[in-house]
Amino acid sequence: MGLFDFFKKKEKPEETKRNDVILAMPMFNNGEIVDFEKVTAYLKSNWNTAISDINEDGRAITFSIQGETAAIATMPVQIPFDDIKGTAQYAYNWTSAEKDLENHNSHAFVTIVSSNNSEVERFKILTKILSSIIATSNCLGIYQGSQSLLIPRKQYLSSAEELKSNQIPVDLWIYIGLRKGKDGNSAYTYGLTAFGKLEMEIINSKLALEELHSFLNNICAYVIESDVTFRSGETLGYTAEQKIRISKSSGQFVEGQTLKLEM
Repeated sequence: MGLFDFFKKKEKPEETKRNDVILAMPMFNNGEIVDFEKVTAYLKSNWNTAISDINEDGRAITFSIQGETAAIATMPVQIPFDDIKGTAQYAYNWTSAEKDLENHNSHAFVTIVSSNNSEVERFKILTKILSSIIATSNCLGIYQGSQSLLIPRKQYLSSAEELKSNQIPVDLWIYIGLRKGKDGNSAYTYGLTAFGKLEMEIINSKLALEELHSFLNNICAYVIESDVTFRSGETLGYTAEQKIRISKSSGQFVEGQTLKLEM
């Protein structure tokens, strides 16, 4: 019996509310702006995605894509650098982010508005649009403040390709925090609430940080893809013998209630 045989699926998660708008911000140097024609052409050629109802007006464009309304607006200014610095200090995937982005002088807002599609489908659409912007420009990377993510262009393009093999690009949607402490290693998620789930934390584990990251990455992929909701008092494990206890309590590294995985 495998790991996910121990998960219980619920029809409707009860912990968090749906986000009406999903937002991400590509960043540029040299006052670069998004070339809307190139982006829509790339969406059609690379992602085989139909675009309709295009409405372009100077520095902004809206269009319909897979049942969603998407908007891209270019801004000839820097994202407030205090926001970037606050996120960069935890961006272990982009250790030079603060230096690389200190002189960026333009960015874009990319938004997906609410529809009847699932959150997973909406994030897939966002990823396709962002990767199309990166591939057709000198975009430095992506800032997603709601998920506490800074993602450099090379990583984004590489991970976005996972969609083509029906995999979940967890690193583009969820931040997995890692902390060392005197009593053990800890890890936590930041971004699961966008999918209607509680964040997860592992506190003071004897496992290595790499193991904790891999474990949470796999758990997040499954939770997102299969719409699994954990409940306090349940257990999970890789084998029938392994039972990792799940409990709910106030978060240690993130606000609100979180699910603690005792391992």
